[in-house]
Amino acid sequence: MEPSAPRKAGCEQEDGFGVQPRRVADLGMVPNLRRSNSSLCKSRRLQCPFSSSEKQEHLSSWIPENIKKKECVYFVESSKLSDAGKVVCECGYTREQHLEEATKPHAFQGKEWDPKKHVQEMPTDAFGDIVFVGLGQKVGKYVRVSQDTPSSVIYHLMTQHWGLDVPNLLISVTGGAKNFNMKLRLKSIFRRGLVKVAQTTGAWIITGGSHAGVMKQVGEAVRDFSLSSGYKDGEVITIGVATWGTIHNREGLVHPMGGFPAEYVLDEEGQGNLTCLDSNHSHFILVDDGTHGQYGVEIPLRTQLEKFISEQTKERGGVAIKIPIVCVVLEGGPGTLHTIYNAVTHGTPCVIVEGSGRVADVIAQVASLPVSDITISLIQQKLSELFQELFETFTEGRIVEWTKKIQDIVRKRQLLTIFREGKDGQQDVDVAILQALLKASRSQDHFGHENWDHQLKLAVAWNRVDIARSEIFTDEWQWKPSDLHPTMTAALISNKPEFVKLFLENGVRLKELVTWDALLYLYENLEPSCLFHSKLQKVLAEEHLAGVPTAPRLQMYHVAQVLRELLGDSTQPLYPRPRHGDRPRLSLPVPHIKLNVQGVSLRSLYKRSSGHITFTMDPVRDLLIWAIVQNRRELAGIIWAQSQDCIAAALACSKILKELSKEEEDTDSSEEMLALADEYELRAIGVFTECYRKDEERAQKLLIRVSEAWGKTTCLQLALEAKDMKFVSHGGIQAFLTKVWWGQLCVDNGLWRVILCMLAFPLLLTGLISFREKRLQALGGPARARAFFSAPVVVFHLNILSYFAFLCLFAYVLMVDFQATPSWSECLIYLWLFSLVCEETRQLFYDPDECGLMKMASLYFSDFWNKLDVGAIVLFIVGLTCRLIPATLYPGRVILSLDFIMFCLRLMHIFTVSKTLGPKIIIVKRMMKDVFFFLFLLAVWVVSFGVAKQAILIHNESRVDWIFRGVVYHSYLTIFGQIPAYIDGVNFDLAHCSPNGTDPYKPKCPESDATQQRPAFPEWLTVILLCLYLLFTNILLLNLLIAMFNYTFQQVQEHTDQIWKFQRHDLIEEYHGRPPAPPPFILLSHLQLLIKRVVLKIPAKRHKQLKNKLEKNEEAALLSWEIYLKENYLNNQQYQHHQRPEQRIQDISEKVDSMVDLLDMDRLKRSGPTEQRLASLEEQVAQVARSLHWIVRTLKDSGFGSVAGAPALALAKAPDEPDAELAGRRKEEEPGDGYHVNARHLLYPSSPVTRFPVPNEKVPWETEFLLYEPPFYTAERKDAALTDPVGENPMGRTGLRGRGSLSCFGPNHMLHPVVTRWRRNQDGAICRKSIKKMLEVLVVKRPLSELWALPGGSREPGETLPRKLKQILLREAWEAAEGLLQRGVEVYKGYVDDPRNTDNAWIETVAISVHFPDQNNVELKRLNSHLHACDPGVSIRWQVVDKRIPLYENHKTILQKTATLFGAHY
Repeated sequence: MEPSAPRKAGCEQEDGFGVQPRRVADLGMVPNLRRSNSSLCKSRRLQCPFSSSEKQEHLSSWIPENIKKKECVYFVESSKLSDAGKVVCECGYTREQHLEEATKPHAFQGKEWDPKKHVQEMPTDAFGDIVFVGLGQKVGKYVRVSQDTPSSVIYHLMTQHWGLDVPNLLISVTGGAKNFNMKLRLKSIFRRGLVKVAQTTGAWIITGGSHAGVMKQVGEAVRDFSLSSGYKDGEVITIGVATWGTIHNREGLVHPMGGFPAEYVLDEEGQGNLTCLDSNHSHFILVDDGTHGQYGVEIPLRTQLEKFISEQTKERGGVAIKIPIVCVVLEGGPGTLHTIYNAVTHGTPCVIVEGSGRVADVIAQVASLPVSDITISLIQQKLSELFQELFETFTEGRIVEWTKKIQDIVRKRQLLTIFREGKDGQQDVDVAILQALLKASRSQDHFGHENWDHQLKLAVAWNRVDIARSEIFTDEWQWKPSDLHPTMTAALISNKPEFVKLFLENGVRLKELVTWDALLYLYENLEPSCLFHSKLQKVLAEEHLAGVPTAPRLQMYHVAQVLRELLGDSTQPLYPRPRHGDRPRLSLPVPHIKLNVQGVSLRSLYKRSSGHITFTMDPVRDLLIWAIVQNRRELAGIIWAQSQDCIAAALACSKILKELSKEEEDTDSSEEMLALADEYELRAIGVFTECYRKDEERAQKLLIRVSEAWGKTTCLQLALEAKDMKFVSHGGIQAFLTKVWWGQLCVDNGLWRVILCMLAFPLLLTGLISFREKRLQALGGPARARAFFSAPVVVFHLNILSYFAFLCLFAYVLMVDFQATPSWSECLIYLWLFSLVCEETRQLFYDPDECGLMKMASLYFSDFWNKLDVGAIVLFIVGLTCRLIPATLYPGRVILSLDFIMFCLRLMHIFTVSKTLGPKIIIVKRMMKDVFFFLFLLAVWVVSFGVAKQAILIHNESRVDWIFRGVVYHSYLTIFGQIPAYIDGVNFDLAHCSPNGTDPYKPKCPESDATQQRPAFPEWLTVILLCLYLLFTNILLLNLLIAMFNYTFQQVQEHTDQIWKFQRHDLIEEYHGRPPAPPPFILLSHLQLLIKRVVLKIPAKRHKQLKNKLEKNEEAALLSWEIYLKENYLNNQQYQHHQRPEQRIQDISEKVDSMVDLLDMDRLKRSGPTEQRLASLEEQVAQVARSLHWIVRTLKDSGFGSVAGAPALALAKAPDEPDAELAGRRKEEEPGDGYHVNARHLLYPSSPVTRFPVPNEKVPWETEFLLYEPPFYTAERKDAALTDPVGENPMGRTGLRGRGSLSCFGPNHMLHPVVTRWRRNQDGAICRKSIKKMLEVLVVKRPLSELWALPGGSREPGETLPRKLKQILLREAWEAAEGLLQRGVEVYKGYVDDPRNTDNAWIETVAISVHFPDQNNVELKRLNSHLHACDPGVSIRWQVVDKRIPLYENHKTILQKTATLFGAHY
């Protein structure tokens, strides 16, 4: 029953996952070959970038070592001449094209030319870059390889040296090698669809590479795409595998050390019987067998290469899949049919483009028919219609072979997809190709969920969410959210937001997805080019340098360390450092689906025991941060829409992005980050606006609520850290700040009332001031006074009055009362300044958030006004020190006078609270920066003119002060109109200067004539210099300064209001936490604070008005309200997006395009049934004509005719058949179409023998088949019976005579036990599906086999048990097994359709059902205990009975009969 067919390479590997050990061994045999994993390749390229010349040198040494060509080494003159009439060798090359050794007499002389002996391998001499002369600057890659080159070497060359990424899909395009005509619309659809599927899925397209036929069509499709697409769309990888000996002008490609580039001339006119390479292919593999002009040499190597690539695994985002392959067929001849047959035989799906001609149309036209209707006469008719001139060359035997192959192709409809223009769901070729792959995957036998899971991995790898929606997420399979978790993680890592959205729509919850280990896995798989990744590596390196003995593994506290740098120290670490003895990491592998990446099983991340808490505090937050740090816009947007604390999340994202943009070196990435930061600020504003409109008080609670998820910070703090001025300047936030500013006072109190009550506080008792809380109105004076004087607005104005008093007293002391001994007023100044020093010290050490002294110091000195305060205080202390020393009394007064200026400048900060003056002060600050830049330009002109003037006028001035005056001071004053009188010689007077420079109060005289009392310097030159100087400084530079000021004013004026509102917060917060008493009375408050902090150890706390921690119930209700309003905001945004004119125009355009497509399809649909009706009508008319002719002839002859001879009228075909493929599929489901199928497969298993083709109609022995001449084959076996061929196969012809690989002629008897039990759940109840009970069957899997089997087979002579059943049972259980079989029920007895059957030997079997209805059955328990595989490679298991399980087809038939016997599910 089990065919011994050759297994596919790598069949020990489970479908699509894991890395094959044998493949690694193959790669290891190649010199200098390394792993060809795409991620490894990329990391290598990142770490060790090679220059272009180094790459060429490396390639020039590697390729000749590993890749060979073929050369003829023995010249044997052929009877044929070359196209030029020259004598050629049997290999096709002329004598001149051979090596010298080949033309000399040697050992081969006198022998016939044999390619195996006379063609030898040598290092290849044609490789490098290829440029097509006159066809643009596009550079491709090429290499000449021997036909025996291992596929692993070529694959290594493509992925490692040519730098190609491992494909997600392999598209093998085959068909006509000569030019053919296609309908323009079909050609356009094919080109567009082929390139679209290649570009969107990251596929490789493999063709024959020549500039003709289907290869030319593919090349033109790629060319059209490259012309119409942008650079970011990427290049379509098109690989041409051609025969070296058939390429025209190939001499230009020969470069022993590599052509970089090699110039190739595409000359179609002069190619003759050869062919040219197609200029639109990107890579060429030129297969050489040492001959010239022989086509088809590349086919075996191309087949092996495609098979090898399809066995590789592509890993992305933790999900590994086998690279799927699809064959696309256009037109074609006999070679194309053979290619399709081989593809279908090996399980490769094929897409046939109907309407392209010849073979493609033959298969397309019969694909919907039952196999029994595909007859030799039908194929003969189709060939005569579609091949026309070539039809006469078809022999009868060839037509029989074609019929057999087409029957076998159509029989595997699951691998066959016919693309018909206008067919429903197949408007594009790309959809047809991907649907074909999914259909083929769906038809493969998998264990339930595995099949759908594999299809989903394919769709994710291709990044085709449209295919996933239409083909995978259907009613056929109900996805569990947990089943989607590994694929969801892969979609996140590979940045496929559309799939993330799709998974969320299908029930995936981020809170269940993001476990602690899954989050760590995501951070381990950050993009290597990501800035956050490099920051993490830096943290790990620092930890390693700090004394960690081994390289530290990434942990979440490392991530938290980097995030705290980005979010600011006002936030607590999001992921605390784990304490010793924390929960162990648990990693459980999952059978059947291996998603192994670097030793980590992705699916195991989601398999945790219930005893471990693996979820983080806020999984959505964690995922959002992971997306934001990689600047993934769409992905972050989808996750943010799922977030709970959405305003804080948006502000945190804005902060992170702004910080990353500062360090990002790539300008484009930096700009993208800033744009995304602005977008998240707008999102925060949008949600807050919705909240504020609904409820102002609750919205303001959101601002100051302590967010545990975001490091115990508040939304307001995050906005201030991120400098989100638009958010802070929002009306709701400004209203909140105003409320904080007024404290417990009503905000509608006039400022004049406040000042009046400050000056005469008894007025508080009169009700002049109103309070927000009504209870304060009713309370007495002390409570009102406390509330009044603690309000920040009152504290601020008291400090203003105090500061003005301080400045007045300071000025009085400096100008009037500055004595040698300090007076009482001066002592009061000292006391006042001491109170200011104490207040600045309090601000420095005020740390309610416990950030630490260093952080508070950095925050304190980051404010310009604090620096000014410290500078003024330090300068005052220096002046005071000098003042108290009698010798430096005057310098002390000068220093204090300068210090007075600094104290006066401090007034500007006080007035920033004013809505009128505040914005102007901001403008002045910005203009100060312009002045500094201007001074640099001005200094250039001032110094250059001053030095030149001084050198021309004055000779050897040695006094430094007068040099400075002449060079800088006088030149600077000249700008303002103070022109030196002596510069032009008109007002020259020696009395105003010192001739020798000895007078300290006079400048040195200019160069002059002492006798004539006239200047000796060139007056004309100094005048010209002065004019030029004034021109550039007064006119150019000063106007430039004015223009700069104007630009700054215009620029700042637009945002002045926002800046003022943003900076207003700092002043409000400062006076909100400031003691109410003004200096110098503030010393009493400082004394009280000193006692509380130092003596009583009471920590500082932030006032609830700026940071409030809510109760859990209140916080949950507030967040739920925020989520509800966030949904409103998102809906409004979506509505506004659809209402934009551009979007509406796009929507209308799409609807018009859809309508045009529907009209075109409707036209095609209508024409199709009409043609069917006309054909049916014609057939009916012909039948009627023949019937009438028969009636007339019969009546004429005898008057009565034989009823048996009357032609039967043909039934009309149903024109409205919804899908002919479905109709045909029903018959196809019938096993063997009434005949054996496997026994007629052309390739006999485990041998090179090919059967004689036997179509369905020629199977019965009774049917005449004169051409039938099957080969004879009998394999050598030790246990074979030595008898002559006897008997004929009872099911008919098989195409092979002899015993084959069976043990005897005639029937070979086998026994197959079907051991079953009921499938039960954990409670012991029998599981059901669709009402029916579910069975479990005992199955076995042999080494190197992909399919499971029933434990049976042939029996030894005289034995009862099959040999393979004995191999899985212990010897002591054999007797009990014999008893079970004797009591079992026979479910089948007869012929078995096996690929080993021949005309003279076949298999017959008896299937015995052994069922255990009770789970506590003693014999069942004994059987389970005795199950033991003697071979370690054999697997045994109880498998659920289902039609989709991977079991041999013959065994499935037996299993179906058993399920029917028990009324169980199948």
